[in-house]
Amino acid sequence: MHDWPFPDRPDLAPAAYLAEVGRIFAVFDARTQDSGNVSYGVEAGGRRWFVKTAGDPAASAFLPHAARVALLENAARVSRSFAHPALPTLRGIARSAWGPMLVRDWSPGELVGAPAERRSDPVSAFQRFRALPPPELAAAIGVVLEVHVGLCAQGWVAGDFYDGAMIYDFAARRLSLIDLDSYHAGPFVNDMGRMFGSERFMAPEEFERGAVIDERTTVFTLGRTMSVMLGDGALGRAAFRGTDAQHAAMLAACRPDPAARWQTVAELTRAWAGLGAARTVERS
Repeated sequence: MHDWPFPDRPDLAPAAYLAEVGRIFAVFDARTQDSGNVSYGVEAGGRRWFVKTAGDPAASAFLPHAARVALLENAARVSRSFAHPALPTLRGIARSAWGPMLVRDWSPGELVGAPAERRSDPVSAFQRFRALPPPELAAAIGVVLEVHVGLCAQGWVAGDFYDGAMIYDFAARRLSLIDLDSYHAGPFVNDMGRMFGSERFMAPEEFERGAVIDERTTVFTLGRTMSVMLGDGALGRAAFRGTDAQHAAMLAACRPDPAARWQTVAELTRAWAGLGAARTVERS
């Protein structure tokens, strides 16, 4: 790549490495998340980058270092399979003493997700995002749907998608999606029981060992995204600020029985736009 400022340096830990090649202006570590990953905002080569690492191999975390590296490698596969303006472009992978560093374009904006104790704070990005006019929120949800239509076409099933994977630039009214590390080539069988993710966005089958996880699981997650962003996280009509058609599309997406949901994200997207027939399959 032209003007690539990130040569491999397997002798240096990322912070020392990145301080050599540029200026670190942001650090995302255990103070902001518990994955064990450590990421950086870096100015280098005349531009801004987002650099994600698997964290210190010696650090205690929910997943061991090798598993965190495997998720980074999976994230690279996801990025290389599908491109979209809302997905920060993966520009390359550099090597450090902590293993691979995924180097992406920097996405301006604020993380929409907030810890539970700050979720009701009116100055949080979460509440300011939810307070946007319904047409702007619907447009942002439309971007989420468009991205997932493309990802599903490549065989990916959403995993651990929630508001913490969304960055919103309030000035530009632009949404970016990040941290798709846990997306899985599907369909597959849940061999964990309770899978990774935020319970506010997870489908029933993500809690059931032996259940099939497929595109209908992604449909449920996206339905819950609609209910959280345009409503109060529940499914009632009174709190939902979208249209009747959007509410009906969300309800069908969030049915507990996968067979009763929209069967594809493309179906859900058409219904969200008011172009699809009502989902009439009853719950079993």
